[in-house]
Order: sequence, then structure tokens, then C-alpha cells
Amino acid sequence: MSHDGITVNGLVREFGSRPPIRAVDGIELQVQPGEIYGFLGPNGAGKSTTVHVLTTLLPPTAGSATVAGFDVSTQGPEVRRRIGAALQEAALDNFLTGREHFELQGGLHGLAKPERAARAAELLERVGLTDAGDRKVGGYSGGMKRRLDLALALVHRPSILFLDEPTTGLDPQSRSALWGEVARLAKDDGVTVFLTTQYLEEADVLADRVGIIDHGRIVAEGTPRELKEEIGRSSVEAIPANPDDHDAIEAVLRQFGEPAAASPKGVAVRLAGGSESLGQVVRALDGEGLEVAHLQLHAPSLDDVFLAKTGRSLEGSEEELAQEVVA
Repeated sequence: MSHDGITVNGLVREFGSRPPIRAVDGIELQVQPGEIYGFLGPNGAGKSTTVHVLTTLLPPTAGSATVAGFDVSTQGPEVRRRIGAALQEAALDNFLTGREHFELQGGLHGLAKPERAARAAELLERVGLTDAGDRKVGGYSGGMKRRLDLALALVHRPSILFLDEPTTGLDPQSRSALWGEVARLAKDDGVTVFLTTQYLEEADVLADRVGIIDHGRIVAEGTPRELKEEIGRSSVEAIPANPDDHDAIEAVLRQFGEPAAASPKGVAVRLAGGSESLGQVVRALDGEGLEVAHLQLHAPSLDDVFLAKTGRSLEGSEEELAQEVVA
């Protein structure tokens, strides 16, 4: 069996003293080789701290972790040889060109000069930066810098890649391009990817499995589909064409499931038979001669999972942080 996975047992990381703050509070994790593992949570939940421990940038306070089969506390150099990391702050020099960054990074990893040049050409093409390779990075857009940072993390052909919120602040097109490259790395190159994100869509699109961290603890783990199925079934909402039909429509919908949250003018139930029973709902309404202006099926999302597991929605966490900073 390949050792290109991650195992975390009872990991704790504290900061400060009297009393210390537990940023990571005894988490257990197992990431399989070749898997994309999405680590999901709001700002301050412990995501980045976990990554810093797993990439040997911070020692654990308690517990243990192995990356690619090596202990992060005692075998740091072995871990670092096998991992690539693109963390929240891209470590780029605005006065160097993209190609010069590869020269520098390749040298640090002990690559011979011809291999550094070949690897630069290959990776610049892979992330769509060939034309910008000889321009200074100071003139790059945010999306270009993120793609360069990802490419630099791959110079030494790591078997495990850590991406800490790689698409925060990117426009949708840049985000989509980066997603495509990450998915290809796992599928074609067999790279294990540990991805922290605040974006539910990012975890849903990319991750084979998801762990949700809140206040330093993992509160849920599974495939996106498993997590969504675990927290509830699909719901259907009907908005009457005639407001006077509200109660009659509610009575019909109640035959198909428990009441659920709805918009002020609507009626909603959580379907006992899942989304497959939508056709029966439509036929029942039609049979009673009831007209609806709008009928919508709502499938459970990762945001519903997050709300169920933590008591709050993940959406808006960036706005909350901005308000805290302003305050």
C-alpha cells in the first residue's frame, strides 16, 4: 500500500497561555492516497492551523500526525520532501518573473539547471501562464498569482499537495480554472490533495470526502452526498397562484411529508419519499384543481449540512470577518 496519505490522531494545537486558546482541539483524520479531502469551516475554525501543523510549520501541542508515512514532529525534512503547499498568502516576489520563480524554487529543491528550465516550461503551460512567464509577477492579476503559486508547489513532483483556501478572492473564471487543474492533478497524477476552503461549492465540486471543522473540532465527515443525505430529504415549496388557496395547498402537501421552512407566501414540506415523489405532488394538486404560481424542489446542500452541524450558515462568514475588522 502507498504511504502517500495523511493520518492524524488526537491532534491539538494551542496558542498563548493562562488559559491557552485551543485552535485545534483533538481532531482525528485519515486521508487516503490519491484522494481530494475538503476541509471545510468558517474563519477561525482551525483550518489553517491544521495545515500549518501538517506541513511542519507549527509543532503540535499534543497528539500525532503522519504525512506520506512520516511523523510531522520528528521527521520534518522527510515530510517536506514529499509535499507541496500553496498557502493563503502566496510567497511570491513581485520583482522576479514567473520563470525566475521556478529557477529559485527548483534550486531550493535541488533540481539540476536543465530540469528546472524544463519543469518551468511544463508547469507554466499547465496553468496557462506561458505567455506571462517572462513578465514580473508584480504585474500579475490575483488569479495569475494563485495559479503560479500552485505551479510552484508542484516543481519537485510532490505526492501530497496542501491548498489553503486557494481560490479566496478570485473571480469565477479563475476559480473554475484552478478547480480544473486540482481535479486533474488527483485524477491523472494520483496526487493526494488536502484542500481547506470556506466555499461550499468548492468542496462539493472537488472533494471526494469532506470534513467540517468548527471551534477546532471535526463535527461531520463523509462524502458530500453522504453528508447531504444524512441531514435530510429534499423539500418542495409551492406558492399559490391565488393566496386564498394557501390552506388547501398546505393540506395537499402535508400528505407527502413534514412541514418545512418556506417563503412568506409559500407552503413547504420535507418530502418523505424524497425528490422522486415530486410527480405525485403535482398530480395531487392538479386533482384538487389547485393552481400554483411557483413550485420549487430544494435538494439538501452542504450549507444545510453546515447549518445542521454547527447551528449557523457558512455563507457570509467573510462579511462577518470584514465587520469584525472594521469594528
